[in-house]
Amino acid sequence: MRYWPQLGALHLMLCAALGVFMGAGGYTAWYGEGFSYLSNDPRSCVNCHIMRERYDGWQKASHHAAATCNDCHTPHALVPKYLVKAENGFWHSKGFTLQDFHEPIRIRPKNARVLELNCLECHEGLTRQIAAHAPVDESLGCVHCHRHVGHGP
Repeated sequence: MRYWPQLGALHLMLCAALGVFMGAGGYTAWYGEGFSYLSNDPRSCVNCHIMRERYDGWQKASHHAAATCNDCHTPHALVPKYLVKAENGFWHSKGFTLQDFHEPIRIRPKNARVLELNCLECHEGLTRQIAAHAPVDESLGCVHCHRHVGHGP
């Protein structure tokens, strides 16, 4: 009785394709310092040259001593945080690979909502009364008036 059936040509081709995919993916993750994005270190955001201006602005901004990129741009709960990081990583990788990103880089509406919720959460003592009377126009969130707080001028 055989425990391992003979590999047909189709199986061999599938194994080879999987090996190439995993090898190329592993090399890309290593070359792009992909695992650094799992950390909370703001320097990992500068792996992409387009973020340099934002990082330099953050170093001069008032939140530099109190918040990292993840504190503002990802949810604070563990699972949602890494889901947002994975989604952003996909879109950033696609944009930089295909060179089809907007310059200057812009925050997507979904990420702007995460940012707004984080502002309200961290500054709850100050914003509780304001948040109770949500603005009619959603574009008038925290960042409307406090645009340079996180990244500086």
